[in-house]
Amino acid sequence: MDRSDLEMVNAVRQQGSLALAAQALGLTPSAVTRRLAALEASLGVRLFQRTTRRVSPTAEGETLAQRAAELLRGFEALEAELRERQAEPAGPIRLAATFGFGRRWVGPALARFQARHPAVSIQLQLTERLPDLAAEGLDGAIWLWGAPDQRAGEWVSRRLAPNRRVLVAAPAYLAVHGTPQSPDELAMHHCLVVREHTDALPHRQDHWALQREGESTVRRVAVAGPMTSNSGELVRDWCLAGHGVMLRSLWDVAPLIASGALVHLLPEWSHRDADIHWLAPWQAQSPKRIRLLVAALADAFRDEPWRPAPAPLSAARARPGSRRTR
Repeated sequence: MDRSDLEMVNAVRQQGSLALAAQALGLTPSAVTRRLAALEASLGVRLFQRTTRRVSPTAEGETLAQRAAELLRGFEALEAELRERQAEPAGPIRLAATFGFGRRWVGPALARFQARHPAVSIQLQLTERLPDLAAEGLDGAIWLWGAPDQRAGEWVSRRLAPNRRVLVAAPAYLAVHGTPQSPDELAMHHCLVVREHTDALPHRQDHWALQREGESTVRRVAVAGPMTSNSGELVRDWCLAGHGVMLRSLWDVAPLIASGALVHLLPEWSHRDADIHWLAPWQAQSPKRIRLLVAALADAFRDEPWRPAPAPLSAARARPGSRRTR
């Protein structure tokens, strides 16, 4: 039994007629009749019941037809993959990403990828809410947090990079209020809270869940302050202006730490709930352009290019102790 036999069995089952199957295969009805009879004789089973009106599969024929369809799809996928390997990737890639990370890190990475593969076109949608990828015709998303529970069985998820949220404050704030020496001392400081609205955040946002480097235990610290916002960028501006302590992703504040505009507080402590993931609707075989893109993103973010080099000890950090501010 060879591939042509599988194609014949599949065609007869789909068409329900030897004549129509012959037409679909580009053969004569007599050729299909002879080949089917020879296959049944070779296997020693009857595959189809013939009547004057219809040809229907027997139990054995139904089993063979189902397996034939699976094997033929495998042949087609293998041939497509081999052809694709010889060709330059081409076609559109439609993506979603969060505004902040998308603008600062995903956008430049996509520009570099497109320059290497000029036959690929990229459409990037920046949004604060994770779209229904398949329903909106998106190939994938570069997202903070993994797939939501209700999509876990429908989407694939791959972690591209770890993402730590770190504690920062402006030197001007620390000069007045002092520098916290432990997570518990955050309760005595003005903490600027970002009110995020997403199903991926089950925790209370007026509690910061901090972990010490190398430890798995989470310490939850109640925080409060005179100002909150649903805009992370606005909270960052408040922090830069010296209004309080902020918990913010390292990829966002690393340049500000490196420049001295912000001081990294309690550097051994961080919040680790928002790793960067590739999310995509599940499919048996992704196109070559998608596979290459995911590999390029993983390579671009693997070593966390946003991690700052060690900065000189600032005068503000050198000032120990905390003062009660509320």
